[in-house]
Amino acid sequence: MKPANRITYASSGVDIAAGDAAKREIARIAKSTFDSNVMTQIGLFAGAYDIGNDRVLLSSVDGVGTKIKVAAMMGIYDTVGIDLVHHCANDIAVHNATPLFFLDYIGHSDLVPARIAKIVRGLAQGCKNIGAALIGGETAQMPGIYAPGEFDLVGFIVGVVEKNAIITGERIVPGDAIIALPANGLHTNGYSLARKVLFDMAKLNHDSHMNELGETIGAALLRQHPLYIGAIRTLQRAGIGIHGMAHITGGGIAGNLVRVLPDGCRAIVRKNAAPEIPIFKLIQKLGDIAHDEMFATFNMGFGFLFILPARDANNAIAALNGGAFIAGDIIAGARGVELV
Repeated sequence: MKPANRITYASSGVDIAAGDAAKREIARIAKSTFDSNVMTQIGLFAGAYDIGNDRVLLSSVDGVGTKIKVAAMMGIYDTVGIDLVHHCANDIAVHNATPLFFLDYIGHSDLVPARIAKIVRGLAQGCKNIGAALIGGETAQMPGIYAPGEFDLVGFIVGVVEKNAIITGERIVPGDAIIALPANGLHTNGYSLARKVLFDMAKLNHDSHMNELGETIGAALLRQHPLYIGAIRTLQRAGIGIHGMAHITGGGIAGNLVRVLPDGCRAIVRKNAAPEIPIFKLIQKLGDIAHDEMFATFNMGFGFLFILPARDANNAIAALNGGAFIAGDIIAGARGVELV
């Protein structure tokens, strides 16, 4: 039995269960606004809107979370913009969309113009990386809402896909294989728990060098969120049919992979399939965090998942130059994700 006072994501200030309940109510309310052009239900990785001529717009919105507190602590303001764009681009890429344009929101109390410029330069670099235009945004100075020196960063992305090329997961069938691309760290999720453990409990600093990491705490936490669009295009050029994809963000593997599973399909994911990432091991050890809690909070090394025919698994891994690994399988059963 786990100790009653063992640290969890909820105890660090982020209640995933409450968030999921809120999202269900949001979906119910938002659905009342849908017209006949809305093609997907809220809960997938992006909203889809049919604009005619067999073209569909895909859109998504997200933030960087409390990773921005680590960035501000270190005085590094450009990398979080890249993180944000990559995160949003990966979300619409799950449905095979090509990014078109991006908008941002920066809320702050007293950021000096030079710091805002660094944030925007990061956003611009991220947009160049995905081939999209940074066409607008909003900068709001709100003392009393944001504490001195702190800021918030949110991004909105729009992409396009041919209607017959949308990937939703509906083609997933029992017998398919799950191929994963590795993560390189926390990406943009789980930072409230990480900061509580590393800074509040363990009393470490961002410049604390840890032998088990081979770098400082700050460097490990600010590691850039990878962009996975190139890998998708690589598989498509190789003629490998992708049945579904999942970007592993907040909620971990189970909370994200389930979003693209059709009824009758159950995903079995092997937890030890991903290469071990030292920062996760350090957080778990210092916080005495339960294994299940780690997988419910962090990506745990699984950055992006492909579901495809098992016969194509080895060819897919070869096409991705060995960077991918087999993470699990799809079996017949109740819709859901099982970590073994």
